[in-house]
Amino acid sequence: MADELRVPPTTAARNDALGERTIDLVAAWRTVSKHWAIALTTLIVVALSVTFYTLGQKKIYQSAATLQFDPNPPRPLGRGVDTVVDMGSGSYWNNREYYETQYKVMRSMRVALAVVAQLNLHNDAYFLKDLPRDAAAPEPMSVTPEEAAELIRERLTVEPVKDSRLAVVRYNDADRDRAQRILSNLMDVYIEQNLDDALTSTNSAVDWLRTQLDKLKNDLETSETSLHEYKKSNNILDIDFEDKTNLLREEMKQINDALTSVRTRREEFSARSQELSKVDPNNPLELPASELIQSPVLQMLRARHEECVRQRDALLGAGKGENHPEVRAATEQLAANMSALIAEIKNVQGAVNRDLAIVKRQEAGLAGLLEGAKKQAFELNSLKIEYDRLRRNKENTEKLYQLVLERTKESDLQRMMRVNNIRVLDRPNLPILPIRPRVAINIGVGIFAGLLLGIGAALARAMLDRTLKTPDEVERELDLPFLGLLPEFDRKDRAEALPRKARRRGKSAAGQGRPELIVHEQPKSGIAEAARAIRTNLLFMSPDQPYKTLLIASAGPAEGKTTVGCCIAVAMAQAGQRVVLVDCDLRKPRLHAIFDKGPEVGVTSALLDDSVVDDESALKTEVDNLYVIPAGPIPPNPAELLHSDRFKALLRKLQGRFDRVIIDSPPIGAVTDGAVLSTLVDGTVLVVRASSTTHDFARHGIRSLLDVGGKTVGVVLNAADLNRREYGAYRYYGDKKDGYYRATTEHAPPDDADAPPPPPPLPN
Repeated sequence: MADELRVPPTTAARNDALGERTIDLVAAWRTVSKHWAIALTTLIVVALSVTFYTLGQKKIYQSAATLQFDPNPPRPLGRGVDTVVDMGSGSYWNNREYYETQYKVMRSMRVALAVVAQLNLHNDAYFLKDLPRDAAAPEPMSVTPEEAAELIRERLTVEPVKDSRLAVVRYNDADRDRAQRILSNLMDVYIEQNLDDALTSTNSAVDWLRTQLDKLKNDLETSETSLHEYKKSNNILDIDFEDKTNLLREEMKQINDALTSVRTRREEFSARSQELSKVDPNNPLELPASELIQSPVLQMLRARHEECVRQRDALLGAGKGENHPEVRAATEQLAANMSALIAEIKNVQGAVNRDLAIVKRQEAGLAGLLEGAKKQAFELNSLKIEYDRLRRNKENTEKLYQLVLERTKESDLQRMMRVNNIRVLDRPNLPILPIRPRVAINIGVGIFAGLLLGIGAALARAMLDRTLKTPDEVERELDLPFLGLLPEFDRKDRAEALPRKARRRGKSAAGQGRPELIVHEQPKSGIAEAARAIRTNLLFMSPDQPYKTLLIASAGPAEGKTTVGCCIAVAMAQAGQRVVLVDCDLRKPRLHAIFDKGPEVGVTSALLDDSVVDDESALKTEVDNLYVIPAGPIPPNPAELLHSDRFKALLRKLQGRFDRVIIDSPPIGAVTDGAVLSTLVDGTVLVVRASSTTHDFARHGIRSLLDVGGKTVGVVLNAADLNRREYGAYRYYGDKKDGYYRATTEHAPPDDADAPPPPPPLPN
């Protein structure tokens, strides 16, 4: 157990140092259990308050009706004809906007004013004050219709039914009959106004259509007249322009084909004429082969010419001379044939030239015909453009006229039929039970809220409590080793702590109890075990360099430092060590009263003459190995005395004569004596009183020690109420009289029995 108490700060303390605290449900439950009275009182107060408030509320009844929005209302005129109502363009967002708009219309001022006017609600005092009919008659009163309508809007709610085209309309009122009547009237007014709005828009549309119909009729007559006059002025028959265009296109094609043929012939004749013009008159025999093929006369004359040339050459070859008659006859015949050949060639040239001239004239005529056809085609296109414009204007006007005429007739029929896309699926019901106040639910909520508030109040009370109560809090908040705790003394403990001789004489326990010596008087008690645990921790914290001089200090007064010092000193003396307990609280000393010492020997007198402490018999106490040096006469300047060289010499002298020197000091936070003493000892034991010493005050005391360079060994938690659950295993120390011995022995030792023999002395 001592080793467990000597461990460094727990994991929770380290996490707290890192700012990572977690909620401990067990600790929270313990906190609530500790402050159960606050939690229970809060629960009862809140629950009763909610109950009385609920029972005192006015009963409110709710009438409900269900509306259906039909996206496909009846269409007597067929699917192609729209009804007078519109459900939007069909998209999700447009439908959603339509529904939201209708919800707002139902709660609009216009509908509410119509209901107020029909039911005369602005003069109904029961309605205006929201009272049931069986209530006491209120004073007559009247408000404006707008104010009454605003009351209806406040009590009316519209809730769409999810994944449907339904909406539930609810109206709240203190009178059930009035709630049903107002909601029924409101539904009728809303549906009638929805249809009236649609019919009003239809009437406006019909009037506009009629105006447009008259205008379109005049425009149609004008366009028909303009088209007729145009056809008449341009001699246009009632035939299609396409047919005329096709005829003209065929004519132009034939002319173009003829023109192409003539031009081909012209080129042919021109080529022949050029070839014939190249013939040499002196040598007409060199004719183109084509001419020879085309003219049989030329072929004959050329053959005859060649025959004449052979005959003449044959005669000359026979030796006949030029003047030979046969030669001369052949020559003449050759000349005559040549003349005939030349004449024939000229005839051919003339014929070709004449044919060429004829072809050229034909070409010119066909070209003129083609140009005329083209001009006629262009004129026809121009006529067609204007004709098409007039015809198109007439057709468009006619279509618009027919469309407007049809819509006008349809709108007239729609006005005659009252088709609505909104209908009442469920008429307003007559409520039986009130919706408010919900007694059971409110009381349940009140109890639950009271429970939560009670738990919160208990936790807040614990959070506001800044005192140190448990070892975990000591380690976490002060960041110092926890040496142990001493349980709280009660009157029974004080009575048990009386000296045995005093009890035998029958002295009063209330006046003579010495709880500071309970470790000596009751060595088997839990308190004695707790003191021995503190002793063990101090001895084993530094086994190589033990704390020879210890200062027992506290941040403030009345925290039990003197009691803790006495318990530690007695426990060490029981371990066989020579211990001297020095009272350095030179302002409010107590050790002389505890050990019944006179004023002749004390710290202040020892500072004047250190030989007064040489007589150990004067310092000896009823506890073996324990010696006490009281404070002595109270000086006017305690801090200066404790800081003097004489006091330091006194401490060195005591350290040489005793194994342990334990010093009881004044509060650190109140005076500077404790801070001065902390610099002269090996270590300081800080005493905090459970549920009394605050975190901040204890830290202030530690900071005072650290500022002067004092060393703090650890913290002792004093006056712990072990009946509380948060102390866990430490509750064993609450068995103060016999402690562990009660469980191991059947009978307690007699009152005059001494404590068990102490263990062998520990090394200094």
